Amino acid sequence: MTSGIGGSTAAQELAAIAPWADRAAPIATTEREARIEKARRLMRANRADALLIGAGASLRYFAGIPWGASERLVAMLLPMCGKPIVIAPAFELGTLEADLEVEVELRLWEEDESPSDLVVGALREIGATRLAIDPAMAFLFVDRIRRAGPSLDLVDGSPIVDGCRTYKSAAELALLQQAKSMTLEVHRRAARILTPGIRASEVTRFLDEAHRKIGASGGNSFCIVQFGRATAFPHGLPGDAALQEGDVVLIDVGCVIEGYHSDITRTYVFGDATDEQRRVWALEKEAQAAAFDAARPGLPCEAVDAAARAVLEEAGFGPDYRLPGLPHRTGHGIGLSIHEPAYLVRGDTTPLAPGMCFSNEPMIVIPDRFGIRLEDHFYMAEDGPRWFTEPSTAIDRPFG
Repeated sequence: MTSGIGGSTAAQELAAIAPWADRAAPIATTEREARIEKARRLMRANRADALLIGAGASLRYFAGIPWGASERLVAMLLPMCGKPIVIAPAFELGTLEADLEVEVELRLWEEDESPSDLVVGALREIGATRLAIDPAMAFLFVDRIRRAGPSLDLVDGSPIVDGCRTYKSAAELALLQQAKSMTLEVHRRAARILTPGIRASEVTRFLDEAHRKIGASGGNSFCIVQFGRATAFPHGLPGDAALQEGDVVLIDVGCVIEGYHSDITRTYVFGDATDEQRRVWALEKEAQAAAFDAARPGLPCEAVDAAARAVLEEAGFGPDYRLPGLPHRTGHGIGLSIHEPAYLVRGDTTPLAPGMCFSNEPMIVIPDRFGIRLEDHFYMAEDGPRWFTEPSTAIDRPFG
C-alpha cells in the first residue's frame, strides 16, 4: 500500500496549513540598479546604443513593474547612460509610480497619441541608432517602432536580457526556494485528500486554496491534475476525471512568490502499483538522478538531456523523442518566467554556470496507458548542482 496517499480530507488539511514563516526578502532596489548596470555592460559588448524592455517579466526584473503585456505599449528604454526612460499611458501614472522600484524619467502618452513616436524621439535625443529589443516584445510594437524610425537598426536583445536573467542572485535563489518549498508542502497535503471518486477539479481547487493559505501570490500559478490514461499525455487531456483504485496520479502545479515560480510534479499510484508501473517509475527516478549528476559547471546544457536519455535508451525506450520514452526536453530554465533560457535539450550549448536554475523532468510516456513525470528543480553552485527540493522517494512513498 502507499504511504501518505489518502486518509484525510480537504477540510482537515487546509485547517492544518499555516502561513509560511520563513519568508524570503523581496528584491532590493540596489539589486535592480546593479541589473541595469550589468545590462549596460552587455549592451556595450553587443554594440547596442539602447535597450527597449516591454511589459512582462523583464520589466519587472529591471524596474519592479509587475504588469503583463497588453495592446498598449508600456516599456522601459535603457540608454547607455542616464536614467532609464519609462513610456506608459498617462492614465496609469498613479499605479506606475506605486510600482516603480528604480529612479526613471517618465514619458507618458494619451490614448490618441503614438507611444512609438515617444520611443523614437527619445532615441534621437540621445543619438542612439542601434536599438536592442526585448525578445518577448510583441511584433506589433516592434513593427510600429520600425515604421516610426525607419533609419533605426533594430536588433535582438536576447544576449543582453538573457545575459542578466539567466544567472540568479542569492536573493533570487531564496525567493525560488520559498516558492518551491511551499509547493512541495501543498503537494504532500493534496496526496492525503485522495479518495475513490474524487474529481480532478476538486484536487485542483484544494491545491489553489492550499497555496493561498500557505501564502502564495494568487493561489496556483498553473495546475495539471490527471488520473489514469490521461497521465500518458504530457499536459493531460480535457475533462474532469474521477479517481479510481489503481490509477496513476500525476499532479504538476506551481505558485509565485514576488514573481518567482515553482513548478513541481509528483507521480504515484492510488492503491497498489503494478510491477510495470514500479519499473517505469524507478527508471524515471534513475534518469532524473543521471541528469542531476551530469550538470557540471562548464558543460553544455545539452549534456544533461543526453545523460537522462542514455538511461532510458539503455532500458529500451526511445531513442530520441520516440515513444515509449521521453517526448520532450529534460528541463527548462525557471525564474520570473516559468519557462526561460537556458534549456536542457539537445542543441542548447550554453555552458552551465553558477546561478542558473532548471527543472529536471525527463518524463516517460507509455502511449495510451500511463506516464511518469518526476519534476524537481536545481540550481548551479560553484562546484555543481544543488536541489531546491529533494526528489520523490518511491512510488509508494512519494513524500518519504
